[in-house]
Amino acid sequence: MSCNKDDDNNQQQNTTVEQTINTVQSGTWKVTYFFDSDQDETDHFTGYAFTFNENGSLAAIKGSTTITGTWSVTDSNSSDDDGGSSGADFNIFFASPPDFEDLSDDWDIISVSNSKIELTDVSGGNGGTDFLTFERI
Repeated sequence: MSCNKDDDNNQQQNTTVEQTINTVQSGTWKVTYFFDSDQDETDHFTGYAFTFNENGSLAAIKGSTTITGTWSVTDSNSSDDDGGSSGADFNIFFASPPDFEDLSDDWDIISVSNSKIELTDVSGGNGGTDFLTFERI
């Protein structure tokens, strides 16, 4: 019997999904880089501490300000709406304010380590490429 390549890919993606979920839930994170299509907008998130909770809720806290959203990590083979790459998607959603709405997307994962998560997305509207990096505080 030969090994099915698809089985290997699915196993690897499941590991990436689980690894990413476990990593992001442990600790507090900050945005160290956010490039939105044509400009660096990292400064919009200076001072915010991001916490990714087990129940799928997401909190960005700066002083007495708390902005809430949701997050998940999914296997994009079944729901990849950007037509881009296969692999895991890091999904972030904020309803407001506008700066945080810009983070709402199904991000493709570039890399995950215990201290850094690098994400990218090719925008459907203007075709620009966005980048988002979280680093553990």
